Amino acid sequence: MTPHLYSPRPVVALALVWALQSAAAAQTLAPVSVSATRTALPPFEVPASVDVLDGERIRSDGRPQVNLSESLGLVPGLLARDRLNQAQDMQLSVRGFGARSTFGVRGVRLYVDGIPATMPDGQGQLSHIDLASVGHLEVLRGPFSVLYGNSSGGVMQVFTEEGQGSPVLTGSAAAGSYGLKRADAKASGASGSLGYVLSAGRLSTSGYREHSVAERESANARLDWALDDDRKLTLLVNTLSVEAQDPLGLSRAQFDAAPRSADASANTFNTRKTVRQSQIGAVYDHRLNADNQLRLMLYGGERATTQYQAIPTGVQNNPLHPGGVIGLERNYGGADLRWTHRTLMAQRPLEVVGGLAYDAMNEERRGWQNFQGTSLGVRGALRREEDNRVTSLDPYLQATWQPATRWTVNAGVRHSLVRFSSADRYIVGTNGNDSGSVRYSATLPAAGITYAPSTQWRVYAAAGRGFETPTFNELAYRPVGTGLNFALRPSRSENFETGVKWRTLPGSVMPIEATAAVFHTATQDEIVTQSNVGGRSTFQNAGATRRRGLELATSVAPARHWLAQMSYTLLDARYRDAFACPVNANLCPAGAVPAGNRIPGTARNALALDVGWRPPTGWHAGLDARYLGSVAVNDVNSDAAASFVTLGAHVGYVAEISRWRLVATARIDNLTDRRYAGSIIVNEGNGRYFEPAMERNHVLSLSASYRF
Repeated sequence: MTPHLYSPRPVVALALVWALQSAAAAQTLAPVSVSATRTALPPFEVPASVDVLDGERIRSDGRPQVNLSESLGLVPGLLARDRLNQAQDMQLSVRGFGARSTFGVRGVRLYVDGIPATMPDGQGQLSHIDLASVGHLEVLRGPFSVLYGNSSGGVMQVFTEEGQGSPVLTGSAAAGSYGLKRADAKASGASGSLGYVLSAGRLSTSGYREHSVAERESANARLDWALDDDRKLTLLVNTLSVEAQDPLGLSRAQFDAAPRSADASANTFNTRKTVRQSQIGAVYDHRLNADNQLRLMLYGGERATTQYQAIPTGVQNNPLHPGGVIGLERNYGGADLRWTHRTLMAQRPLEVVGGLAYDAMNEERRGWQNFQGTSLGVRGALRREEDNRVTSLDPYLQATWQPATRWTVNAGVRHSLVRFSSADRYIVGTNGNDSGSVRYSATLPAAGITYAPSTQWRVYAAAGRGFETPTFNELAYRPVGTGLNFALRPSRSENFETGVKWRTLPGSVMPIEATAAVFHTATQDEIVTQSNVGGRSTFQNAGATRRRGLELATSVAPARHWLAQMSYTLLDARYRDAFACPVNANLCPAGAVPAGNRIPGTARNALALDVGWRPPTGWHAGLDARYLGSVAVNDVNSDAAASFVTLGAHVGYVAEISRWRLVATARIDNLTDRRYAGSIIVNEGNGRYFEPAMERNHVLSLSASYRF
């Protein structure tokens, strides 16, 4: 029997003694409200685990700004891993949800300026987020994430800064180890009723590993029109272009002997990926009166992806094999209409939010052989062609009520209906018609209650029922034969959380805030990898799983301009039912993955520390440390990426000369030159699980801003 992870008494003691999250940020940031419950509440008042990160902090400390994983280490419960592979998105999981994903983001809902970056099937992408213009981001964990529909683990919302004040032009550049080069330009400000932020950037790298050259270009625009005192229109446009080689994962022997190498098949087949994306969205806010407000969001976009995989030519001679080149043409769009009403119930404040969200994606999926004659790594004969469509229609209703001065109740419900359909266009010989459709639906309730014993304390508890459908990528291949795997069932989860928040009184010499949370999630029909070979995965349902743990965060401003922060996560994520072995069944002689095994891709312990001296001008410097426990690489737990500790340091100078603001920063990561796996590929069928992290590396950053 698995021992208990925790008992209530130590948890309460730790929560009261150790959990700190600083109000020091409040010394430099304007007060913020989060949208975790779709009502404007400060993070301190939300009955959930929610963190807010400021965009300037994301761009500070000399980080290379390659992706968001650099800035998320201090968020408890969240594991963001840089794969050093621009052909694949960074790995992102929340409380173990999303850990299985080998492509994109799974199990976590993503939004950028209120527009879904997660498609209606649950598959998300982070590559189009423009770090140069991020205003702030929110990370929500736990039961209230279910009110965003098809997700179970959490919600990440990224918001572009809003143009205000006189015009500012900013240029920034960075250069670092292994050929890293980045350049960005941004214009922001306001003219009359129009606020604007325009940003563009380019990133290139020769890569830490062989066969990992990459280039990325992006542009982002946000325009805000104050039509009058009660109406506002926001227009959002962004584009993305990525061309990247894919070095694939390494086996244990390869990782130990030559971590900078690429697997031989990556060079043989020139594995690579190209992405082109463009998107436009609009948000219209109308305050009808003091108690009623309408909000309409519309968006649309297209994303084209071509990926060359390392699948041997002999395998593709099977007439049912879909080939070694994948081509995806996706068009997507949707709308969200929301009404907010404020009133009284039993003479106490009540706020109600009701809405309807509709999202749709059309996909043209094609597959070709990755060879022509003796030429490898080229597009060959067509082997798959189909038109796929997924839609979701979700009405939702949420409310916040304060029945007494010290008590607040939050509750909501969402009904999610997701439809998949596929029209097979490749019907040749023994490759028959694999057209079909499937629909999934669930009613998703969530509720939380907050008690305020004083102005310094908040105690809360929350519960919710989650729902996670397979994505089109998870449906894409059957274990045997052709066509979509419509036998997959959605996973369903019961989520519980209780927590405590504490802060010092306003004006304290050393302002402190404290947060701690205990959570428990039980899931049925967990979707797990059945096979993962050559970049192609099939999936199955695995019965019940359990995730439970503890999250602590601490930060304190011991003196002027000093800030020290810490976060800790304890996560026990395990299979509760045995299930059929994935590929490489010889690794489990019993013929099944035993109950009690760890869910791969999750770490039991994670700790982050950060200390910095950050005056507004002059010298600034800081140190940070990260610890991550061992991570199982497959369901049978036959191997694991070892635990590691890394250290980073930065120093820089800020000068303000007339209308200019100049910033120069130097940063070194992995100071001790530790060799470790930065990420893993869960259940990789060839045993190539490991994606190495960089050795000791550096980056130099410069930026210049001019205010007119």
